[in-house]
Amino acid sequence: MIHVKWDKEMLHFPIPPSDTTLGKLRADIAEYTQLPPESFKLIHAGAVMKDDQALLSAYKIRENSTIALIGGHIAPQAPAPYQPSSKVKEPPTEESIIGAIRAELVRVRATLVPDVDAFVLACSNPLASLETAQDINLSKVPTSIDHTRLSELLLQSLLRLDALHSPGADWPDARQQRKAAVREVQGVLDRLDSAWSSR
Repeated sequence: MIHVKWDKEMLHFPIPPSDTTLGKLRADIAEYTQLPPESFKLIHAGAVMKDDQALLSAYKIRENSTIALIGGHIAPQAPAPYQPSSKVKEPPTEESIIGAIRAELVRVRATLVPDVDAFVLACSNPLASLETAQDINLSKVPTSIDHTRLSELLLQSLLRLDALHSPGADWPDARQQRKAAVREVQGVLDRLDSAWSSR
């Protein structure tokens, strides 16, 4: 079986043959969830799977793999009304991409890592975490709502990091920093899920 995490639900699908394309899996998920196939993204191991023609084996999908489904039921955000439509957006530079990557990491470390640390502590030793839980946005006893909230925020961070690239640009420093940032955020998400499953 492979597991598809969709919002608060966990869907289970038989493991497809290794020569199955991502597009076929996307179509199966779309049929099951009644979502338009183009309305959601699939994430595995911290990376957005984009090429529907690629084989699942290329994405290292195997027995018990977990895939996150993002989007679908979420309406796209309208553009900010104060942005003039005539304004030409400046093309990104390697420095601006690196700055955005670092800003995202700072945000995760400042706003999510403390909550995840407290969540992990609460899962492993609820009594020791009572005072900590009072200082942050967590219940005294870890709940599925806490887990879902933190998980969704971390997945959104992974999506933002994935979007921080300029197609065709050869920026090795930016690429390396983005990969390192994805690994770090994915590590926080793995720690969260591991604590929740072993509680």
